[in-house]
Amino acid sequence: MTLWFMGFRNVFFKPGFYNDREMINGIRLVGYIVIVLMLSGCWETRKEVPYKAAIDILGNSEYRAFSYGGYRYKTRDTVPTVAELKDDMRLLSALGTKLLRTYNTQQYSEAANLLKAIKELKEEDPSFEMYVMLGAWIECEAAWTRYPNHAAENIENNTAEIETAIALANSYPEIVKMIAVGNEAMVQWAVNYFVVPKIILNWVEHLQALKKSGGLPADILITSSDNYESWGGGDKSYHSKDLENLLLAVDFVSLHTYPFHDTYYHPQFWGVPEKEENLSEARQLEAAMLRAVEHAKSQYQSCADYITSLGIDKPIHIGETGWAGKASFSYGSTGSRAADEYKMKLYYDRIRSWTDAAGISCFYFEAFDEQWKAPSNGKGSENHFGLINLKGEAKYALWKEVDQGMFNGLTRNGLPITKTYNGDTAALLTEVLLPPLASEMGVLEITTVNDMYQIGDRIKEDNYVIIHDSWPSSDSPNATFPSAKIKLNSWEGTCEIRMNKEGIIEIDTGTGYWWGCALELKTVGRGENLSNFKDGTLNFEIRGATTSSFKLGFQTGAFSQGNLVNNYITFGKNDTYRLAEEWTKFAVPISNLVEKDGMTNVTALLFFRGDHDFDGEKIFIKNIFYSR
Repeated sequence: MTLWFMGFRNVFFKPGFYNDREMINGIRLVGYIVIVLMLSGCWETRKEVPYKAAIDILGNSEYRAFSYGGYRYKTRDTVPTVAELKDDMRLLSALGTKLLRTYNTQQYSEAANLLKAIKELKEEDPSFEMYVMLGAWIECEAAWTRYPNHAAENIENNTAEIETAIALANSYPEIVKMIAVGNEAMVQWAVNYFVVPKIILNWVEHLQALKKSGGLPADILITSSDNYESWGGGDKSYHSKDLENLLLAVDFVSLHTYPFHDTYYHPQFWGVPEKEENLSEARQLEAAMLRAVEHAKSQYQSCADYITSLGIDKPIHIGETGWAGKASFSYGSTGSRAADEYKMKLYYDRIRSWTDAAGISCFYFEAFDEQWKAPSNGKGSENHFGLINLKGEAKYALWKEVDQGMFNGLTRNGLPITKTYNGDTAALLTEVLLPPLASEMGVLEITTVNDMYQIGDRIKEDNYVIIHDSWPSSDSPNATFPSAKIKLNSWEGTCEIRMNKEGIIEIDTGTGYWWGCALELKTVGRGENLSNFKDGTLNFEIRGATTSSFKLGFQTGAFSQGNLVNNYITFGKNDTYRLAEEWTKFAVPISNLVEKDGMTNVTALLFFRGDHDFDGEKIFIKNIFYSR
């Protein structure tokens, strides 16, 4: 470019330059120079990308999608700057990414900064492409309190989120192509904030009406992004007329599927079956990850089957799926052994291969690690779903891309993109966790039930047995069993709970701010009527090494319905009830446990919770039953 300018200056600004012929020859010379520079690549021409509608992008494998959050710190109060977001966009674009999903519009300013960053990149380079599915956070009334009201909404927050989404979509119509109303806002295990489908439906219909009236671009697509069960693909308790109407109202379904989490919570597909025990470890891992992808496909298909059964035809895309490269507790070496970078790569490659071939957009979760998800537990799985970590290291899934030079000249937080483990495959393989043998896996579900009772019927027998080695079957005299299956639930992954082959429940207590777990009836908020046992006892044998105090008891009501009650005693070295390292029998009077509301709606037949002085040691409990 310097040579061009010098030539231009010498032709047009030399002293005494006035001859027309010289001027014409000078112009010709400049033209020749420009042509030569263009052909040599010194003068780059960048073609502006034609306008793309959402229907051209969604389901198109050339528009690779990611779930995106660019937060670097342990709190979202420090929002990524436009410059930081532009660095991330350059990295994602180098990977072939052209579609992102966000989560909030006004609670934090990241989405607004992101759209500004993309616009600036497009202005700098008209060939740059990046589009956004803008997420609006939706939550219930009194969300994140002890008594959320899931039948009503946080109208102030939700209105602000939707109004900001509308404003951003109208300000950046060339970038915002879809709006997702809520993130896992209908699934009932999101106990702190979930809402009933009617609330999501109302907001979706509001946005659809704006499209028709000109208040939003006519080609923008509206959805909600939620767990596959919320879309009707799981428990039938989610099926409702409001859900059916929501399926009619959205332009497409954004579905979440997480085989990673199910390795712990629903591990039927996980573990090494007997027929594969003689395979090499590499083959065992390969087979396990193929089953994981098939598990995701089955959840996708179960949703598709439900929608088809309603006579509704809607595209289904994957709003979230992913695999953590590191974890403690439930998914780590003492849990399902699911988390490591080797498995992450196997899952990422296979899920991309399937969705690309099937014409499914897959907003893979996620591009970069974010440590605000579990700030008190650096090893928590939620902090490690990204393909690039906080040190600018590409995980094993992207080592090939590093070798190919895709990230050359690009940085994150001022750091070049390198490989985890310094690129040492042998070092990586030493940390790979082999899935447990299926025969050795801890049981997370108690399936001995009495089908003669329905949930809500008053239990009449003298003994109500949860697990007991002297009452092995449902035909035991003067004893009955739960009216539904029981799940062993670690609350928010804060500890580990399982039952071994001897019928002993093992608990690895937590080390975070708190820990908790329970033996919960799989009945979505409906409990057992144990009112005949109000003057009886809760019986069990317990031992353990933990010196931490903890609560033990049963729960009535449901957090999701705002009527949960914890009925408990406290175990601790300074309390009436004390844990010993040898087995000790207890028969705790129910009158010592009950806080209020009696026992007509017992939803968790036994629960544990620790609130302070944690040491992470074990508790063992067996022979659990109620007696009149």
